Amino acid sequence: MKAGPFRSLHFAIRPRVLARYLGQLLVIVAGLTLVPLGGALLGGRPDVALRQAVVALAFGALGGAAMRLRCTDRVQANEALVVTALVFVLPGVAMTYPLMAYGIAPLDALFEAVSGITTTGLSTLATLEGQPRAFLFARAWLQWIGGLGVVALALAFVIPAGVAAKRLGFDPRESPDYVGGTRAHARRVLGVYLVLTAGAIALCVAAGMHGFESLVIGMAAVSTGGFSTTDASLAGLAGPARTAVCLACLAGALSFSRYYGGALRKSLRDPQIWILFGLVAAGAAALGLGLRGHEASPWRHAAWMSLSAQTTAGFSTLPVAELPATAKLVLIVQMFIGGEVGSTAGGLKILRVFVLLQLVRALVLRASMPRGSVLLLRVGGSRLRSEEIEAAAAVAVAYASVLVLSWLPFLAYGHDPLDALFDVVSALGTVGLSAGTVGPDLQPALKAVLCLDMIMGRVEIFAFFVLAFPGTWLGRRRSSE
Repeated sequence: MKAGPFRSLHFAIRPRVLARYLGQLLVIVAGLTLVPLGGALLGGRPDVALRQAVVALAFGALGGAAMRLRCTDRVQANEALVVTALVFVLPGVAMTYPLMAYGIAPLDALFEAVSGITTTGLSTLATLEGQPRAFLFARAWLQWIGGLGVVALALAFVIPAGVAAKRLGFDPRESPDYVGGTRAHARRVLGVYLVLTAGAIALCVAAGMHGFESLVIGMAAVSTGGFSTTDASLAGLAGPARTAVCLACLAGALSFSRYYGGALRKSLRDPQIWILFGLVAAGAAALGLGLRGHEASPWRHAAWMSLSAQTTAGFSTLPVAELPATAKLVLIVQMFIGGEVGSTAGGLKILRVFVLLQLVRALVLRASMPRGSVLLLRVGGSRLRSEEIEAAAAVAVAYASVLVLSWLPFLAYGHDPLDALFDVVSALGTVGLSAGTVGPDLQPALKAVLCLDMIMGRVEIFAFFVLAFPGTWLGRRRSSE
């Protein structure tokens, strides 16, 4: 292909448009930062609260000035993707400053903040024992707002309905009324998220967890984040509490559009949801077989671990580093696939895997069909367009490529291949389970690699590619007026 036609159709982002819409999101972030600020004050840490206030004021001032810029409502695809990527990058970087007040080294504080805002849950801290409640709450809050999506808040209350809202909004498959109801859909998503969060916290309390623990773990479970209050994660909880947390994780891993308008009943006819449940069941069976002889209650641990990995929540009831290799491989596959589109879960996503399986099936069938025959691919009764198939294949290739390229530096540093692969998949899938590679002694360069993986996994890779692509910033621009 010649590059000329692509150059003639390509437009770089317009700084004024980018600044305006990013400013609207930063104002939302500034407001959300006041919550952990209050937590720091209640926890007797005015030094941390002061740093939170600096972040909130900086985001509020910059965002407030930027959102007053006059520009067109027509947002290009690359502008929307850059805004989406930056709304996870900037808070992750900024929240490093308050976390450092807890005595955490700058790179580790950055890792913790990025892990939080991307709902991953990996940590390089040696221990959580002795950490104040304000710190534990701040981490869980970062995961909660990361799972919620600052974009959803902005669409619901700040960004006016119109072309820009649709471009910055949701995947059309998440909302049946996408064409006319982006703002309404965003508000429904927020309502569902709040209800699920309240339900998760109440379920944790009913299962015997104390108030603060229920609050922190409930928020982390619904956001499929995985930050806990102790080093033991779920291992220190009783069986009913573990089950309650895993059910909350499962609720967060389902597309939020399933929870309103009678969609949950219709979901029973959707193959995606059955694939999700089937993967959890198959994973539990495989893990149970692999854990026999290693654990006293292999099937219960297998069910909890399978749910945690498939939903990309990252809670654990067993030390992953001590699991047999077969169990680690099962968890790697589950973390790689992940949950549903339109949920808080990470991974490649069930829908893309289903589309790729449909594509493979079509290629096999086509081998026995007459030349010129047309074979239509469908998902849940809807015909798949060629661009949807191409997008699923492209994301899968990009996902696998980033995974391999991220794994190679770990091999170069001499880490165990399987454990390193496990932790890279965990970071890219925004899961948080670790086979022991991630820790305080991990090389700084590898911590940086995992930070990039967590961000790419949260924004689904291509938004980050667009952010880093020179053509995004340099070249011919449309008018922003």
